Amino acid sequence: MSDAAGYPDRVFTIPNALSVLRLLGVPVFLWLLLGPQADGWAIAVLVFSGVSDWLDGKIARWLDQMSSLGALLDPAADRLYTLATIVAFVLRDIVPLWVAVVLVARDALVGACIWLLRRNGFAPPEVTYIGKAATFNLMYAFPLLLLAQGSSDAATAVRPVAYALAIWGGVLFVYSGLLYLVQTSTALRDRGAPAPL
Repeated sequence: MSDAAGYPDRVFTIPNALSVLRLLGVPVFLWLLLGPQADGWAIAVLVFSGVSDWLDGKIARWLDQMSSLGALLDPAADRLYTLATIVAFVLRDIVPLWVAVVLVARDALVGACIWLLRRNGFAPPEVTYIGKAATFNLMYAFPLLLLAQGSSDAATAVRPVAYALAIWGGVLFVYSGLLYLVQTSTALRDRGAPAPL
């Protein structure tokens, strides 16, 4: 059997196992940042998340193990890591609250678009290269922002790179959300359903 996007209904695959491991790492990552503030270990978890995110996509295509469950788990893990990092960074005064509000609002917008599309019988939109580039930039920016804390020479050296990646990733992240909104509006308008406001 396949879902609406054409992916098989498989559960026990290597990419799905990697996605589950990434999801299990989210509470560990959040605890490391907010509990003992063990930034080195938190960065290690974040690096594992980034590497496994890249690997599960490669393995899914290489072994032909794409699945409808994987299509849900992979972006869910990305969003949860992004949300956990943003919350922790706000609580630790690494980024201002308004940045968190903008990024979370973007995710809420995308979630609403996906819900509207499913309600009207459409599959979720394909992940765009802009969305992937945004995630790529943010996944590099987050550990560098942690390294940039403090007054050491290493922190001073990585700070401009960290903020450049964070700004560029944030802009692309918001822009990709607007693209989701345009795709959703177009799909619903072509079908004759009322477009989202």
